[in-house]
Amino acid sequence: MAVRNESRVTQFILLGLSDTPELQIVFFVVFLIVYLCTITGNVLIMITVYVHSNLHSPMYFFLSYLSFLDLCFSTVTVPKALVNFISQSKTISFNNCIAQLFFFHFFGGAEIINLTLMAYDRYVAICNPLRYTTIMSRRTCLYMIISTWIGGFFHGFMQVLPTFQLSFCGPNEINHFICELRPLSLLACNSIFISETVSMANSGSIALGGFLVLLISYIYIISTILKIRSAEGRRKAFSTCASHLLVVIIFFGPCLFIYMRPLVTFSTDKLFSVFYTILTPLLNPIIYTLRNEEVKKGMLRLRDRKISFPEIHIN
Repeated sequence: MAVRNESRVTQFILLGLSDTPELQIVFFVVFLIVYLCTITGNVLIMITVYVHSNLHSPMYFFLSYLSFLDLCFSTVTVPKALVNFISQSKTISFNNCIAQLFFFHFFGGAEIINLTLMAYDRYVAICNPLRYTTIMSRRTCLYMIISTWIGGFFHGFMQVLPTFQLSFCGPNEINHFICELRPLSLLACNSIFISETVSMANSGSIALGGFLVLLISYIYIISTILKIRSAEGRRKAFSTCASHLLVVIIFFGPCLFIYMRPLVTFSTDKLFSVFYTILTPLLNPIIYTLRNEEVKKGMLRLRDRKISFPEIHIN
């Protein structure tokens, strides 16, 4: 049966975070600063990894890819939010709303999968160090990256699909600063049970599934680290995982809180949405820069050399 949209609403109004003009100016300035810092930090990590040959390993390959996803993930929502903060018209067309919904979950899903793959990379490096270069070959890394795109596409598609089964006949005000399925579904004139069930099952499965894989990986990693006799060896092993683990907690925490609650207790949590859509892409480069000596040294060396772009070879 062909899926058909019977919507009579052609555009929506994003109510944002506040209707107070003074607060909107404050939000505009804060969001703009955060977004510019996000662009700078993530681009700097990508350039650093690309330029320095000593960072051409799977771990830093996935790190630079994480920065790329963070940049895309933030760009899907922040520019539109910035325009709405200073504009009298806060409308978004139906098609643009659906496009934002898709790409928001597309890049979000890809990032969850990438974080899971980064945990697997650390598992192989610590638990099977002698086979690391064989297992984490260039071809394997490329296949892993392709899997993030496939998984992200499927996740985004499954979030968008239920909207074509909804009829929107007014009102058209979305109580959010982005187009999200749940606040969007509240405007539907027909039953939202199917769309809510699909949304929770889809988001919950990718978030919870990724979290469980990460948990199992780190159980093996920590148990292996504790068997290392040298205190210095244990410290170095923990250090290579600490940054990734902190990023996982920051990203997965709000996602699990929002999407894993029962439908009857769900309310639009714009505060948590701000955290994982705006702040997380900024925090990731900061965390990896502060805790990773190789990345910090690589960034410092960028000041003292003329940047060229060699071909990356992943061992």
